[in-house]
Amino acid sequence: MFSSKSERLFTGMIAAALAVSAVTPVVSVEAKQSEKVTYQAKKQETIEILAPTSPLVFKQGEKLKGKDRILNVKIDGKVKKQPVRWSNLTTSTIGEFTATATYSHKGQTVTLDVPYTVEGYELAIMHTNDTHASLDNAPKRATAVNQLREENANRLLIDAGDVFSGSLYFNKFKGQADLTLMNYMQYDLMVPGNHEFDLGTEAGHPEFAEFIQNAEFPFVSSNVDYSGDQYLNALYSEDLTHKPVDGKLYEGVIKTIDGKKVGFFGLTTEDTANIASPGPIQFQHYIDEAEKAVKSFKQRGVDQIVAVSHLGFDDNPAVDNDLELAKRVEGIDVIIGGHSHSRLNEPVVVADGAEPTVIVQAYQYGDFLGTLDVVFDQNGKIVSHQGKLIDVKTYAADPTAVSLLAPFAQEIESIRNAEIGAEATAAFDNPRDAGDVTKPSVRKNETALGNLITDGMLDRAKQMDGEVVAAIQNAGGIRAPINAGPITTGEVLTTLPFGNTLAVMTLDGSELLSALERSVSVYPIESGGFLHMSGMKVEFDSSKPANSRIVKAQVLKDGQYVDVVPTETYKIATNYFAAKGGDNYLEFKKAYEEGRVNDLGIIDWEIMRDYLVKLQTVTPSVEGRILDVK
Repeated sequence: MFSSKSERLFTGMIAAALAVSAVTPVVSVEAKQSEKVTYQAKKQETIEILAPTSPLVFKQGEKLKGKDRILNVKIDGKVKKQPVRWSNLTTSTIGEFTATATYSHKGQTVTLDVPYTVEGYELAIMHTNDTHASLDNAPKRATAVNQLREENANRLLIDAGDVFSGSLYFNKFKGQADLTLMNYMQYDLMVPGNHEFDLGTEAGHPEFAEFIQNAEFPFVSSNVDYSGDQYLNALYSEDLTHKPVDGKLYEGVIKTIDGKKVGFFGLTTEDTANIASPGPIQFQHYIDEAEKAVKSFKQRGVDQIVAVSHLGFDDNPAVDNDLELAKRVEGIDVIIGGHSHSRLNEPVVVADGAEPTVIVQAYQYGDFLGTLDVVFDQNGKIVSHQGKLIDVKTYAADPTAVSLLAPFAQEIESIRNAEIGAEATAAFDNPRDAGDVTKPSVRKNETALGNLITDGMLDRAKQMDGEVVAAIQNAGGIRAPINAGPITTGEVLTTLPFGNTLAVMTLDGSELLSALERSVSVYPIESGGFLHMSGMKVEFDSSKPANSRIVKAQVLKDGQYVDVVPTETYKIATNYFAAKGGDNYLEFKKAYEEGRVNDLGIIDWEIMRDYLVKLQTVTPSVEGRILDVK
């Protein structure tokens, strides 16, 4: 036996490397004694949990699989995949968190704090609306689309209607020029707008049917009955389908995006029956059909729902609009809008219901490409969103798109120079005073051109609504003269280049008088808001203070001019820009917001062209419609 003094204890030292610390702690283990021999303790292994080579990202509600529980572990310099125990690892909530991984080996235990992210379900959209065959900037739009798709290949491209009408491209090619570019840009969906029904007859819509059949994308149309149309009926299906076929119309389409089903349905304004030529097409109530669509999607397990809408953002609520749709139909998450040409620089959120609805719209004529990025939780509720309008004019033109458009553009140029079949016996001037208030100007004086334009507006408006008594045109919308001699299409387009549609306002006499005061309030200084008129006469006294200058205002009724009565109501035609309150016409804006404006959907330059053809010969004439009695 050894004495207590000479007793020997052999102690070994073991190192364990912990990944969560910059300092490697030392673990001591007492070696076993032997009565027969003495020995040196074996060196214990060094172990380390290695951090994941890429960030841990999960979808909310995602079930963790076996592979999610394996990490690389380094044991004495050798790396092996090993199952680890996790604590605080859950996918129930969206956000950034930290979990702890634990690994044990031969009595040793090491841990590692691992950051991880739980994401919602993303939906990325590009959108256009009311392009109205304006194709000059389409190749630049193609560049923007391609760049955005390079950043996110899952980003959808959707059009909210009114590709038809508004330019020479449409007059000549009936949408096929537009479609060539849309197919190249790989649009994913479109809803028909009211102008898609402009060319209809009692038998149906052959041009629109051809447009649909040649499209390399499907259409969504949920409140339109095509059964009476011999051309469109065969292209329409009442299904909510997850396997849509290009060149077909569907009640709704289901797409799987970022691992979740998303439902898309389409709505077209019921006012199409009044402002287009739908022929046998019937339009159903937008609220009823939207509720049916949402219910059908929910029954199929779809809780992320998008309405592609051609109702108008804030159009007449007595008819239909997107704000009313969002308020009255629960379950719509996103509305991609059109029809009202609204420039929504950022998304508008309607939060009246249990869940918010995000509304977007991208102005008009393809000037902008809208973007919207939405994140949903696992229950289909929006948790975040961001969106903006991209000015496509800032992009270089896509070379392929330019080459695709070139044959159409060449034909259009010859049409632009073609005579329309009308002649001016003398020039219709469009004077400006260049700062000299003693000189005449279209922006402060009656002009023969202003009279001609408003005469055409009144003539067309009366055909649509016999109660219209007068027409007005803001001077800022008249941009160029008409030369003497044969009139060309190009001249008409240059005179009225903005493609505004014709609208009818129902105004109180007091509102009309207030607007007329605003028209002459800065005279003799030029104003783009100065109003030219037909079916109405105004006398004002420029020596009086602003807003108290109107001496007499009369409208033409039954062939005679009668005084405007403040308490009576009048139907006045104007362009849609002015009807929405453009040029600071607060009286018109109020009528618009109260649903007293009806957009007739007819483009201004086309109205002027048709009126000139109807007259054949026109002579400039100033008739004393607007007089300063000073």
